[in-house]
Amino acid sequence: MADTFPIRCVDHVRFLVGNARASAYYYHKVFGFDIVGYDGLETGLKHEVDWLLRQGNVRFLFTAPSRPGHPLNEQLNRSGDGVMDVAFEVDDVDWAFEAAVARGAKPAKQPWTMRDDRGEVRLAAIHTYGDTIHTFLNRDKFSGGFLPGFQDRDLRGHSTGLLEVDHVVGNVELGQMNVWVKFYEQVLGFTQLISFDDKDISTEYTALMSKVMSNGNGKVKFPINEPAEGKKKSQIDEYLEFYGGAGVQHIALLTDDIIRTVTELRNRGIEFLQVPKAYYDLLPDRVGKIDEAISELEDLGILVDRDDEGYLLQIFTKPVTDRPTLFYEIIERKGAKSFGKGNFKALFEAIEREQAIRGTL
Repeated sequence: MADTFPIRCVDHVRFLVGNARASAYYYHKVFGFDIVGYDGLETGLKHEVDWLLRQGNVRFLFTAPSRPGHPLNEQLNRSGDGVMDVAFEVDDVDWAFEAAVARGAKPAKQPWTMRDDRGEVRLAAIHTYGDTIHTFLNRDKFSGGFLPGFQDRDLRGHSTGLLEVDHVVGNVELGQMNVWVKFYEQVLGFTQLISFDDKDISTEYTALMSKVMSNGNGKVKFPINEPAEGKKKSQIDEYLEFYGGAGVQHIALLTDDIIRTVTELRNRGIEFLQVPKAYYDLLPDRVGKIDEAISELEDLGILVDRDDEGYLLQIFTKPVTDRPTLFYEIIERKGAKSFGKGNFKALFEAIEREQAIRGTL
């Protein structure tokens, strides 16, 4: 099929946070990111502070308002720390923006150009679910590392082996999943890879529905979740309550050595969801032969699932903010292109145990 909206890749994920310096230090020390750029009062940016981090092809940008009255303060107060922008690198920013708006996207920022002595970068932005936006950018005429105005930094982290963003998951309100599926189909030319209903993703108490959208070149994958009826409050309901609406629930980060990555992260204080021992007793019959020792996977709490093209290994952190909202998935793909359907029940039960501890189930 023709790619009706060319996107090169997820260029970066931008977070709105209360303290960008502290967030940068946390991701540097715990996740092993390099701190590679800074923009703030000292560089002429008078209303906010930006810290840029990188590991492999993953770029995280942390933004914090630096003055009272900043327009982002209201969003920060409502939602707490979270993802505000999933930015795309594109061939032609003006075409991307005009095409998206013509297809029904709500403009967030008209095309503009940033310049310094290293060249120029063209940008524009549209709205998606909640307060989240997608920025389009092209830096083909820029010799610097990120954006004009940024001061290079070179504070190397101890890498945990993270390579790139595998997928970004959004939570939306009841009845809104298909609205946003249609948005990504019509506006950005995505197609639906797979869907899961409440029979696939449920326990005795809670359920959700999900559809996975992918762009034309397959490099950008966005599962979209909505709550489904259950006896108790689902993880999606909990997220929507504490975030104040729709937003990015988790980011899946790809590694080629999940055992090493998870070991490093655990040693640095990251807490992961855990599943019962019975999960690993049944694993050999369910997934067949794998390269890893099941005992080692059990010790670390890593989950395994298989599809027609291979298998994957995955694990999920507990929330990394004070609110039970944003968390991370660490994933290694051994040929599999799926999303771990066979792990949904065990994962949901683990999340429900954490919800019960928080008193929000």
